[in-house]
Amino acid sequence: MKPLKFEDIIIHEDENLIIINKPEGIATLEDRSSPNNILKLARSYFKDASVCHRLDKETSGILALAKTTEAYTHFSKLLESRAVKKKYLAIVDGKCEEERFTCDKPLHTSGRGMAKVNHSKGKNSTTHFKRLFVGKKHSLLECEPLTGRFHQIRGHLSHLGMPITGDFMYGGESLLLSELKRNYNFSKEKEEQPIIRRIALHAELLSFSFNDEVYNFTATYPKDFKVAEKLIRQHV
Repeated sequence: MKPLKFEDIIIHEDENLIIINKPEGIATLEDRSSPNNILKLARSYFKDASVCHRLDKETSGILALAKTTEAYTHFSKLLESRAVKKKYLAIVDGKCEEERFTCDKPLHTSGRGMAKVNHSKGKNSTTHFKRLFVGKKHSLLECEPLTGRFHQIRGHLSHLGMPITGDFMYGGESLLLSELKRNYNFSKEKEEQPIIRRIALHAELLSFSFNDEVYNFTATYPKDFKVAEKLIRQHV
């Protein structure tokens, strides 16, 4: 695999911000298990770059970085005031029955690094969901978090009984072609490999106002997510 070049993942750049489409498999900040991370790559491109928010290592999609301290501070205030709109796409296990629904259960981060609903210790958390497609055993959802809690979408979907496909920490299962395609034959001597080998979550949209200018950015989803979506739509 060829080394990731930061300039290849830039969607937009101006004097204040850099907007990127983060690939899956690379951490946003320093990660002990990997020599590379988005912040390190960004600073090799622009030495004063700062990450404005985070995406999990296995999550792909849109991410904002600031080029100045002033831009970073301004974006942080937008996040605090819930003036930044984010939308994610998620493939989840199970057949979603509702077209639109909201989960506003409080989330608490446990010592195991998991976000779980906890009414006594949890912090206010709200996520809107919209069903885009329901297949044989999986659904495609649009997820809009109004708050920015740790693992918010993952925790809420797990609580709702629809964990994100491939999210083993929260009860998700692998997406296998044998479960989608009738009379699918594969070698019993080899273990079947999942269609998508990560959490099926992609940050698709980021929208906000900055210095009286409205920014709307979308990030096309990568090949693995595209293939997974295509297959669940094909085999119903």
